[in-house]
Amino acid sequence: MLIRLHAPSGYPHPVERAERGIAVLRELGYRVEGEGAIARRHQRFAGTDDERLADLHSIGAGDTPGIALMVRGGYGLSRLLERIDYARVARQVAHSGTLMVGHSDFTAFQLAYLAQTGGVSFAGPMLSADFGAEPVDPFMAAHFRAVTTTPTVTETIAEPQPYDVPLEGTLWGGNLAMLCSLVGTPWMPRIRDGILFVEDVNEHPYRVERMLLQLWQAGVLSGQRAVLLGDFSSYRTTDYDNGYDLGEMVAWLRATLPVPIFTGLPFGHCARKMTLPVGGHAVVAPHPLGYTLTLSAYPVLSA
Repeated sequence: MLIRLHAPSGYPHPVERAERGIAVLRELGYRVEGEGAIARRHQRFAGTDDERLADLHSIGAGDTPGIALMVRGGYGLSRLLERIDYARVARQVAHSGTLMVGHSDFTAFQLAYLAQTGGVSFAGPMLSADFGAEPVDPFMAAHFRAVTTTPTVTETIAEPQPYDVPLEGTLWGGNLAMLCSLVGTPWMPRIRDGILFVEDVNEHPYRVERMLLQLWQAGVLSGQRAVLLGDFSSYRTTDYDNGYDLGEMVAWLRATLPVPIFTGLPFGHCARKMTLPVGGHAVVAPHPLGYTLTLSAYPVLSA
């Protein structure tokens, strides 16, 4: 299976990690193209705005099915949102049978692409942080292959929840900060009866709470059947928090907001992550030991 590399945000640091990711992908049986994307530099970005825009516009260009894998996140896509020809990318992706995969800053493109075209992309691993990790997480690699080659995948999340009614809807979301940055813009999808998943890194629980409240107050959460909380890591509490941590924040939100809030989704800036179809279909089925998440109705490639 072909993987083409794209770097629309930050450049890989250190570059050795990206090089290791390329070697790992080849060991896993993938054919890798586009290695030049890891060499571009302009300030903190993987190239100038024009270079990175051209990189995005090259997604799906060609006739060979494959995966457009993002090199890393960081920052940079917000600069490009008004200049992207989403319809062009959608035509190229449909013609070539390309799947787009990434997370973090790539959330901005994924949600804009969904809002503008209704097209599905995949929130999942990236070259540097995931395939370049030591060691590479086996669940991440296996789930990446399964979701990109299988029409329906079910995963069990072993974390009990205070709900017992199955829910289903359009799955969408990504990085919470990037999601909130799109509120009030043309790049924000208007999903009703959806299942929203969110994650973030280096964000204290009170900031996570504030962003979720922003989504509630903007009317976004009221249109969702459930919110799935992924990984929220690399924050520090202090004595000032006086017991207020992520668990207390979740408990308060569950008691305050009418939308079900599930925890434990293996997704985000963490090693063990699922690959999730942004714009695909999801069924959340609670059971006494946790819940299952079934993903379906999205494009796949031949294994």
